[in-house]
Amino acid sequence: MTATILDTVPEAEASTPRAQRLALLQASGVLLVTRAPQAAARPAPGQPGAASDYVPALPDIFVAVRDTGEVLAFNGHVDLGTGIRTALAQIVAEELDVPLARVRMVLGHTEATPNQGPTIASASIQISAIPLRRAAAQARAWLQARAAQQLGVAPETLEADDGVFRVKGAQQGIGYGALVAEAHVELPLADDVQTKPVEAYRIVGRGAGRVDIPDKARGVLTFVHDVRVPGMLHGRVVRPPYAGRDAGEFVGTSLLEVDRDSVRDVPGLIDVVVQGDFVGVVAEREEYAVLAARRLRVRWKPVPPLVALDDPEPALRASPARRRDLLDDGEMPAPAAGTTLERHFVWPYQMHGSIGPSCAVADWRADGLTVWSGTQNPHVLRIDLARLSGLGEDGIEIVRMEAAGCYGRNCADDVCADAVLLSRAVGRPVRVQLSREQEHLWEPKGAAQLMDVSAKLGAGGELLGYDFVSRYPSNDAPTLALLLTGQVPNAPRMLEMGDRTAVPPYAYTGRRIGCDDTPAIVRASWLRGVSALPNTFAHECMIDELAAEAGTDPVDFRLRHLPDERAADLLRAVADASGWQRGAQGSRGVPDADGRLRGRGVAYARYIHSRFPGFGAAWAAWILDVSVDVATGQIEVEKIVVGQDTGMMVNPDGVRHQIHGNVVQTLSRVLKEQVRFDAAGVASREWGGYPLLTFPEIPPIEVVLMPRQSEPPLGAGESASLPGAPAIANALFDAMGVRLRRPPFVPETVLAALRNQPNRQP
Repeated sequence: MTATILDTVPEAEASTPRAQRLALLQASGVLLVTRAPQAAARPAPGQPGAASDYVPALPDIFVAVRDTGEVLAFNGHVDLGTGIRTALAQIVAEELDVPLARVRMVLGHTEATPNQGPTIASASIQISAIPLRRAAAQARAWLQARAAQQLGVAPETLEADDGVFRVKGAQQGIGYGALVAEAHVELPLADDVQTKPVEAYRIVGRGAGRVDIPDKARGVLTFVHDVRVPGMLHGRVVRPPYAGRDAGEFVGTSLLEVDRDSVRDVPGLIDVVVQGDFVGVVAEREEYAVLAARRLRVRWKPVPPLVALDDPEPALRASPARRRDLLDDGEMPAPAAGTTLERHFVWPYQMHGSIGPSCAVADWRADGLTVWSGTQNPHVLRIDLARLSGLGEDGIEIVRMEAAGCYGRNCADDVCADAVLLSRAVGRPVRVQLSREQEHLWEPKGAAQLMDVSAKLGAGGELLGYDFVSRYPSNDAPTLALLLTGQVPNAPRMLEMGDRTAVPPYAYTGRRIGCDDTPAIVRASWLRGVSALPNTFAHECMIDELAAEAGTDPVDFRLRHLPDERAADLLRAVADASGWQRGAQGSRGVPDADGRLRGRGVAYARYIHSRFPGFGAAWAAWILDVSVDVATGQIEVEKIVVGQDTGMMVNPDGVRHQIHGNVVQTLSRVLKEQVRFDAAGVASREWGGYPLLTFPEIPPIEVVLMPRQSEPPLGAGESASLPGAPAIANALFDAMGVRLRRPPFVPETVLAALRNQPNRQP
């Protein structure tokens, strides 16, 4: 079965990524840098991902140089709108000394790319690009040696430009295509490869336009929603009444009856498919499938009520937990020493809010299964589909397409499994698209979180003890069909994901850091920043309160206690760019003549992710100005200066765009977003019930990028989100004289705070 889908190879040359890889491994006129087949690395205990001993039959290809002069490069991660397709292509083009336009990236296809795990934690450039860079340098070295041999000169006398080797100063040379003509060369990927020095870069470190935009602008087939294959049918699913819940004895066991007669008059209906609590319909046309799903009468058992979660704190405190002591260092002060501040911070459940509902196409055949998917976890999804279907991983191909953005895990994996079950039942390709309501109700939510902090301040303004505990419900959300069909247990699960950036960056004399791992209450998965964003909210609000208690400017106070020089340099740069005035104060609850309160806030963070103690991505800092209408409680963010130290920036334009995206999404999460629940489960069904930031509400955003091109590249995709919430909260204190510790900061919250705290802090 074929579809015009590939972003890298003409249709006549390969119908699927699997066929493309086979063709390359058998082709003449090609140089390949490969790695022997191997099982993927297993996720660390308590971390997301799935383990498998599957070893593919074919070697991994990282770089292919063809006799046409074209370069193909392969990476197991996917581009979620972050621009890594462009940045990875820049890395390859740089090492090979070819124009960027000559490099075509292949991302995420399970049968064409290395299994490098899920696309999470801003790790694509920082980690998964390393073997790609080495492979490109290794290919160039082979080409240079081959050119020297054919030209009869020493390799060091040659220089490369535009895919051509020339003797330095000569006009004539020999192109890469000619060097591989009629040859088939496979080089095993080596670790000890000499890569290009930073000072020689001509492509990396310079802005480059996104290579994916032109095709999207021209309407070239890019998105999974637009895939059509011959003989394709259309499916829709009917979800159970326990919306967004994935643990409990009722999950997968609640279906009582499906009345097939209720849809007998639907035109073009092919089948009603039932397995456990999974219910789906298949029809000849999409509108018929929608009609059948709407008309199908299904009877369910009563569902036990969900604990109240609109305020998640009581449920989280009552939930069983397993304490992990993360850090206990330095000397904690005596109870009577200094001034103690005890604070509690609460983060709400939030939604990924993908702008388009998830979609997939599955084609079940006698010789295997092909799924066209928008997943960000292609190789992990393949493991789940193997468990669901009983097929071996070698019989499943995930063709990764673009989809609606998510910055975490939406329903993309779920809808793939839905399509597989329906395709298997009818023996034809089936396209399934969720409704907006299903996407909102069932996508794994960003988890709620509690942060309890006790900090001590010395008489001289020094930081003494810091006692911090984060309570975080697990975000292990199995693919939904596995639960609904009973393929995986419906018991509560627990991961160790609440410890991201759990340690504050400041020099307290003693630190005691813990994490209470808690079973999931509702279906949850990682959302941008994971637990690091709420943890940073607590850390940075707390340091601001300590600065106020010490009577010290909040920027100066941070710099005094910030031992990381790169962090300090960044904070100074952002303060300078914002025109920070030392010691200046906002309205502090006294309205200006126009009836508005005004204030400024600052926050800093470095995203520390992966299994504790983890490792760092980029450094980031915000300074912003807010105003508050005392009559309506409406908050206006007037200007933001956001800085980031990403180390080497492969594409500074891409980093800048990512920072903009982080700012917009974080503003929306802090000012507007909270999932609502009822007794059945999730109650936020549509955009009216889950509002997002709108274009008129986006303030001017100034970006400060630190010049660190000689340093290793760091993950840039999530760090700038972390300081947003505390920067806003600290600015609101400066404006209102009231501390807010429970986002979102909606007008009702602001008005209540102003009403209930008349004696505001000076």
